[in-house]
Amino acid sequence: MQNFLEEIINQFGYAAIVVLIAVENIFPPIPSEVILTFGGFMTAQTDMTITGVIIASTAGSVGGAVILYYIGSMLGPERMKRIVVKYGKWLRVTTEDVDKSYSWFDKYGPWTVFFCRFIPLIRSLISIPAGMSKMGMVKFLVLTTAGTAIWNIVLVNLGASVGENWGDIVAVMDVYANIIYGLIILAGLVFLAWLFYFRPKKKAK
Repeated sequence: MQNFLEEIINQFGYAAIVVLIAVENIFPPIPSEVILTFGGFMTAQTDMTITGVIIASTAGSVGGAVILYYIGSMLGPERMKRIVVKYGKWLRVTTEDVDKSYSWFDKYGPWTVFFCRFIPLIRSLISIPAGMSKMGMVKFLVLTTAGTAIWNIVLVNLGASVGENWGDIVAVMDVYANIIYGLIILAGLVFLAWLFYFRPKKKAK
């Protein structure tokens, strides 16, 4: 992987960072942690600067997030309700649940979009519900750029500071990601248990 990244970054410079990060947001073949820390390391091997890598990676992240936002916006509340009406009975999900989820996102969505930029996997997927809830594009861009920039600043600078040992940062981030994935799976299991076994059943009218 290092040879691939080194070759493509040497050949295309900042453009490679933009494209790699954008693609990672939509379909993550290479985790952003790898690209960012290696990009930081490459600032000592090429004429790229830390500031340039941060700007390029942030531009790529925001570009990928906007694509996912529009994918979410194409679903929208009404289409989601139609899906729930057709298939929701199998998961015990109702149109009222859809309305509640949109109300929740309208209330807490901005903070969710910002803080989820620091969570592997979720940092990309959060753009979809933001689009589905029709969050204002300006607000979405500001929060996404702010959260993404912080994430990128930290990892690019870490990659630059450790140099050839950038892989150590990736290893630590892998542990962090695995913990997050474990918590997501646990939360999913708890939610399913509540949904099927503990959720109050509506009385038949």
